[in-house]
Amino acid sequence: MRSSVVLFTTTIASVLLIFVATTALGEPPGAASSGQEVADWFATQGGNARMYAWLMALFVPFFATFVALVRARLPAPHRDVFLIGAVALVAETAVSTWMWAGMSWHAGQLQPATARTLLDVASFWGPVLNGATISMLAPVVVLSWGGRAVLPRWLGVVGAVALAEQTIETGTIFGQDGFTAPGGPMNVYLGAALVTIWLLCLGITLARTADPGQHSPVKALVEPQASG
Repeated sequence: MRSSVVLFTTTIASVLLIFVATTALGEPPGAASSGQEVADWFATQGGNARMYAWLMALFVPFFATFVALVRARLPAPHRDVFLIGAVALVAETAVSTWMWAGMSWHAGQLQPATARTLLDVASFWGPVLNGATISMLAPVVVLSWGGRAVLPRWLGVVGAVALAEQTIETGTIFGQDGFTAPGGPMNVYLGAALVTIWLLCLGITLARTADPGQHSPVKALVEPQASG
């Protein structure tokens, strides 16, 4: 099977798994929830957390394949910065997923103070993850600008919007409640949506290039086609 087909398939699979996992989690307790409310949620909705963990476990091999194939189509050193960001994303997501799944296991014994503390730790997945997503976004955006751009300008615009939002979103580290709280709507909905859209655009765009090993595969996206 051609790598372009695999890249297209893993792009779609990764995006779908992110969407389904987020949907499966439902509406978990937020920053304003008391420890007792957090413990009660896991006692009654713990299955949602374990379904989320399972879907994210399935996400990893698809996303890893996606990352490997994207990296193969990017020049150095941009590809290596992208790879480091992607590896950090997977590692940080795994730690957060452990928290959610762990609290759902013996939910009936979960103490309110413990539940609130562990959820606070898991909630900082969003703000800290911004460093990983910025590391993925920035090198690809750079490749879309300037006179020697090797990626389409429109992809750079999409990436620049997501990059700006992710940079601003690092401020949620200092958030307390509402939209900018750690693990709040800015992290989970706005930021996640923009980065996911960009990943979808990136994967589909690069899937249109020649397989790695052929002459300047990524340049085919910006160089004009020769007239017959």
